[in-house]
Amino acid sequence: MGATVHSPLVTYASVISLLTLCPPFVVLLWYTMTLADGSVSETFHYLRQNGLQGLLHIWPTPTPTACKIIAVYAAFEAALQLLLPGKTVYGPISPTGHRPVYKANGLQAYFVTLITYFALWWFGIFNPTIVYHHLGEIYSALIFGSFLFCVFLYIKGHLAPSSTDSGSSGNLIIDFYWGMELYPRIGKHFDIKVFTNCRFGMMSWAVLALTYCIKQYEENGKVADSMLVNTALMLVYVTKFFWWEAGYWSTMDIAHDRAGFYICWGCLVWVPSVYTSPGMYLVNHPVNLGIKLALSILVAGILCIYINYDCDRQRQEFRRTNGKGTVWGKAPSKIEATYTTTSGETKRSLLLTSGWWGLSRHFHYVPEILAAFFWTVPALFEHFLPYFYVIFLTILLFDRAKRDDDRCRSKYGKYWKLYCDKVPYRIIPGIY
Repeated sequence: MGATVHSPLVTYASVISLLTLCPPFVVLLWYTMTLADGSVSETFHYLRQNGLQGLLHIWPTPTPTACKIIAVYAAFEAALQLLLPGKTVYGPISPTGHRPVYKANGLQAYFVTLITYFALWWFGIFNPTIVYHHLGEIYSALIFGSFLFCVFLYIKGHLAPSSTDSGSSGNLIIDFYWGMELYPRIGKHFDIKVFTNCRFGMMSWAVLALTYCIKQYEENGKVADSMLVNTALMLVYVTKFFWWEAGYWSTMDIAHDRAGFYICWGCLVWVPSVYTSPGMYLVNHPVNLGIKLALSILVAGILCIYINYDCDRQRQEFRRTNGKGTVWGKAPSKIEATYTTTSGETKRSLLLTSGWWGLSRHFHYVPEILAAFFWTVPALFEHFLPYFYVIFLTILLFDRAKRDDDRCRSKYGKYWKLYCDKVPYRIIPGIY
């Protein structure tokens, strides 16, 4: 269960830091990228001179325009999620034996969103640069709005949980932060986590990547090759995500982490700001890479995204065929593990130990981190801040690998030890 993993002390530390440090960080990131020339020292100097008053001075007030942009976007994505056709997909069986049912229409929603957004600009109906000009206010509104949204989730978790996968730890702060429900829904079909994580969070990444590109074009009459490489790689990555969305529904984010402040705030605020920040930086820093360098970075980035996809595909195929298919042209090597569910029944599971999954236990994080590096590197090395996302992602994934390993160790016991003997490295083959 979600609540047992998190000690109160760790939770309090996370809650306090997330509530006090992350909102100002998002605002300062936006301020630095758009108004302080991307220079951390410039922002630092400003804060040293003006203190807390200075921070409050640059903190944008959520305006009606910003709220309207968010509301229209959210309503549009919610409508697509509900109305677009898609095939029925089943999530993994939860500890209480509940199996969520989804409609897989992510790719359709993604293309409809991007084409609509581009068309609105092309036909002069809505100019995406408006979004860029109101970005600070949008982030500010999201910071407060997502907090209110999480209060709603907390109350709903108490009064009207959607499935048996919910419950209180008896501690208000832990419940609010880590979430009460694993699969909250509004009505029977509208899945809240699919909305926050995929259709609002990940979709905003693509929408903002396009926004930055259009903004640079409107500003300079052309788009620098660095911006093209950055936008192209981010869009390829997000396209891969939506192509793979049904696979994402069986990952840790959806199947293990409950819908609380931690995950919802991350998807509603952190993704649109931090994840898109390399593009935000490039708007006012059009670096010219030259065709050779630009193409090299693009190809390297696409290769990493492909490997990341292929890792996931390989494991999914292995599970789908129950270990019967081939991995890299030969029969996969595997470990048959048994484990006991919370209700006391014994189940079996197959652990893949060849192909990408024979290199290390979480090898797929390597190309993911490298891809992020490749879509940031067009900014070159004049400023440190564009690389914040890559550094953050590295810490996040290393932590996730550790959490995942701990969870599997307690789930599989001796089989996990066998597995670790066979695949000794956690992430980087030969090193870690």
